[in-house]
Amino acid sequence: MPGLSILKTPTPYHIITALPRPQFAALQQKIFPIYFGIQTALPAVLALTYPRSLLLGTASGPSGTFAQVNRWSVLAPLTIMFLGGLVNMVFVGPVTVNIMKDRKHQETKDGKKSYDPPPHSKEMQELNKAFGRMHGISSLINLGSLLATICYGISFAERIQ
Repeated sequence: MPGLSILKTPTPYHIITALPRPQFAALQQKIFPIYFGIQTALPAVLALTYPRSLLLGTASGPSGTFAQVNRWSVLAPLTIMFLGGLVNMVFVGPVTVNIMKDRKHQETKDGKKSYDPPPHSKEMQELNKAFGRMHGISSLINLGSLLATICYGISFAERIQ
């Protein structure tokens, strides 16, 4: 999970410099659903496979994850990670794809790409603003997931005996 959160950030930069923008967008539309699925599934797997702790007196699996002593150090970070992936997968990702499709249609109407220098039609300006907003929301969600992953990792590392 930490690798996915960290490595996702530089990858688009490297890819966008190597691919034309339409191919980059098509690639992201294929990759991000997989990424968001993994981002959602891994916290559930971590909760199900949580190891017991003799030191803390907690059981393994979900009962250890839900133990009172683990509420903030295990359950909260895993929940944040899970919900972050889920929101990206079922809401932010699909809305962003729809905005991208709308921008493509508007490009045809305007005869100008969404990323061309201004001026843009009012409709394209609104679509670009909506796209930027959704991109920002997804980035904030991913940052929250990364911070939760770090918190979980610290908690997990403290248990090593």
